[in-house]
Amino acid sequence: MTTKTRLIIMNFLQFFVWGAWMMTLAHYGFVEKGWDGAQFGLVFSTMGFASLIMPTLFGILADKWKANYVYAALHLLFGATMCFLPLIDAPMSFFWVLLVAMCFYMPTIGLNNAVGFNILKKEGKDPIKDFPPIRVWGTVGFIAAMWLTNLCTKEWGLGQSIQISFIISAVGAFGLSLFSFLFLPTIRKKKEDRPQKESLIGKLGLQAFVLFKQKKMAIFFVFSLLLGAALQLTNAYGDGFLQDAHVFPKGGIINNFSTIILSISQISETLFILAIPFFMRKFGIKKVMLFSMAAWVLRFALFGLAENTGLGFVLIITSCIVYGMAFDFFNISGALFVEKNTDSKIQSSAQGLFMLMTNGIGAVLGNIIAGIVIAKWFEVDSIKIWNIGSFDNPVFLNIWFIFAAYALVVTIIFALVFKYKHDKESIGEIAH
Repeated sequence: MTTKTRLIIMNFLQFFVWGAWMMTLAHYGFVEKGWDGAQFGLVFSTMGFASLIMPTLFGILADKWKANYVYAALHLLFGATMCFLPLIDAPMSFFWVLLVAMCFYMPTIGLNNAVGFNILKKEGKDPIKDFPPIRVWGTVGFIAAMWLTNLCTKEWGLGQSIQISFIISAVGAFGLSLFSFLFLPTIRKKKEDRPQKESLIGKLGLQAFVLFKQKKMAIFFVFSLLLGAALQLTNAYGDGFLQDAHVFPKGGIINNFSTIILSISQISETLFILAIPFFMRKFGIKKVMLFSMAAWVLRFALFGLAENTGLGFVLIITSCIVYGMAFDFFNISGALFVEKNTDSKIQSSAQGLFMLMTNGIGAVLGNIIAGIVIAKWFEVDSIKIWNIGSFDNPVFLNIWFIFAAYALVVTIIFALVFKYKHDKESIGEIAH
C-alpha cells in the first residue's frame, strides 16, 4: 500500500465519522427530541468547547510522542463514547456525553493535517501542492456518510431513528483507529529537534503561543476566531431548516432529500479543495481568505432568500455550491498558511492552536450566541421562524440574514486590517 493511499484512507475515514451525524443533529434535537434553540445551541457548541483546550493539549502530546499513535487512540475513545448517545434523552446529559466525544475527536482534525504534512515532507513533497488532492478524499468520506445516514433515516429508505447516525460514526472511528495503529508510519520528534535543556514553556509544549508575538500571525488567529464563529452555523441549522415542514412541506423534494441536497456542499468542496493550490499561488493567503469570507456572506444570504418555490430550490443549490469555497478556502488554506509560517518543531501544536481559535473559541461563541438569538427572536412555540416577516416586523431580518450581515462585517474589517505580501514564486508550478 503506497503512502498516498494510506493518507487517502485516513482522510476518508476522518471525515466520514463526522459527516455521519453532524448534519442531521439539528433535526434530531429539534424534532425527535423537541429541544429549543438555546438547548440545541449548547449541544452543538460541544465541538467548540472541546476545541478550546484539547487540540492544543493533544498537539503538544503528539509533538512529544508518536503522533500517529495519539491519533489512533483518540479515535478509539471517540467511537466508544459515541455508542452511548442513543441511550440519552435529556439535553444536558446529551451535552456532557457529546462533549466527551468531541474532546476525543476535535484534536484529530489538526493531527490529521500535521501527520499528513509530516509524511509528505519526509518524502520530499510540498504539502501546498500534494496535500489538497489527498484531503479531498476526506470530503468524499463526509459525503458518503451523509448519503448513508439519509438512506438509513428517511421514510423512503430504512426509516430508522437518527440515533443510528451515532452508531455509523462509531463503527467508522473503530476502523480508523485500527488502520492508524497498523498502517500509518510512526511519527515522532527527531533527537536533534529536542533541545538538551528545555525552558518551562518548552516542557509544557506551549511554544506555538509565541506565534502571537508576530503581528501577522496574531491578526490571522484573531480573524480565525471571528470567522470560526460562523463556520458551523449552516451545519448546525441547515438540515433542520430544509426539514422544517412549515417552510418546505413533507413529501417535497427539499424536505425528503434534505441531507442529500446538503451533500452538494461537500461535493463542491472536492472541487474547491483541488483548486486551493492554484488560488494560493496566484492570489496568496489574504485574497483566498477574502474569497472564503465573501462566499460565507453568499452562503447565508441565499438561504435567507430561499422559499418553497422553483427559484428557492435553485438558491439552495447555489448556496451549497458556494459552500465549497466558503469552508475549504478558509480551513485548508489556513492550515497551509500555519504550516508555512511555523517551525517544524511545533507543527502539531501550531495546528492545534489554529483549531483552538476556529473550532474552539470561535465556534463556542458562535453557536451559543446563535442559539440564544434564535430562541429569543426567531422561535415561537418551538417553531423556528426562518423566512417570514415584513418591513413592519423585525423578524423580516430573518436568521440567515443576521448570519450574512455578521460575515460581511468580518470580511470588510479583515480586508482593511490584515497585511500580507504574497510571494508567487514561493509556490512552485501546480499539477494534479
